[in-house]
Amino acid sequence: MTDLLIRNARPMGGPPSDLLIRAGRIAAIGPDLDPGGAPIEDAAGRLAIPGLVDAHTHLDKSMLGHPWWRNDIGPTIMDRIETERRVKRERALDPHVQSMRHALRSLGFGTTRIRSHVDVDTDQGLAALEGVAETRRALAGQVEIEIVAFPQSGLLIRPGTAELLDAALAAGADLVGGLDPCAIDRDPKGHLDVVFGLAEKHGKPVDIHLHERGELGAFSLELILERTEALSMQGRVAVSHAFCLGMPDRARAAALTERIAALEVRVLTTAPAFAPVPAVKELLAAGVVVGAGNDGFRDVWTPYGTGDMLERAMLLGLRNDLRRDADLELALRLCTEGGAAAMDAPRHRLEPGAPGDVVLLEGETLAEAVAVPAPRALVAKAGRVVGRDGRALAPAP
Repeated sequence: MTDLLIRNARPMGGPPSDLLIRAGRIAAIGPDLDPGGAPIEDAAGRLAIPGLVDAHTHLDKSMLGHPWWRNDIGPTIMDRIETERRVKRERALDPHVQSMRHALRSLGFGTTRIRSHVDVDTDQGLAALEGVAETRRALAGQVEIEIVAFPQSGLLIRPGTAELLDAALAAGADLVGGLDPCAIDRDPKGHLDVVFGLAEKHGKPVDIHLHERGELGAFSLELILERTEALSMQGRVAVSHAFCLGMPDRARAAALTERIAALEVRVLTTAPAFAPVPAVKELLAAGVVVGAGNDGFRDVWTPYGTGDMLERAMLLGLRNDLRRDADLELALRLCTEGGAAAMDAPRHRLEPGAPGDVVLLEGETLAEAVAVPAPRALVAKAGRVVGRDGRALAPAP
């Protein structure tokens, strides 16, 4: 944390102002502020927003820095899961090196907070967790990283995984994850018993991948909501993807959304083009906390993506038919305040007392910045300049 004065910025597209950061937090916003000895950065009239938040990604999966990998995988999720385990071995991917490359790429784009699902399985044990934890320590003060212990290869179908998740939580993972209780483990009750049992044992929140669509996904979601209520875990459960909320039966989706809101379950979307997605405006209207994430990119699962959450805001707008300027600003808020709220990081906005995470954007308006993402001129984390001209200042391995 440090002091910094950013002159002549336009906070959230408003009139020109200075932003004064003291001891890592915004102390004042207004014209002609006295720096009081703080270093000065000239924003030259650029837009200023809070740090971007990637609330759903996979730091341990990246193949950044490696030669192009030819993707010949079959069409199912299990095809991808099994191929990924093999490729990690064949390429001897170092989870610390790969997660550093991924995190620094994201930081250069202005992401100052990340939630990463990290694979825990009987092939690699806790190696990925340990590698990402090393990255978290190395980048402390530049980007905040939350770790979800994630049973990507399945939980009950791979005996020993539950014990590894238990060890991962004891070793410092922040949340326990789950994955498609019906489609992968084919035992939704058993799967969720383990996930929520571990959450209760360790006092940790839950974030479950739910790719299951239609009524199958709705069934799994109902079981998740039942456990949330039974264990009084309101505000401590997130559902990632939640493709079932994009089902054609909008009345059914609305009933699920109402219950999600009542139980304070968070929804994290990556707005992919290949699947039904939650309607974010409907969720927000119901009072649901919604965040967004890049998911993986340049990995075994997909060749697409850059790690840029401003680009993800654009894709979120495209997927939800957000065209008006106010709606593009809404997409941006989901990639800043929304993701932070889902991660229990309050006051992630530009106001006195809030964290001094500030990103300078090109563009006349916030809507233009979302529609036409340009390199970030400056990224500050708690008042410390950590990125310039689209790149993190720290070197990638």
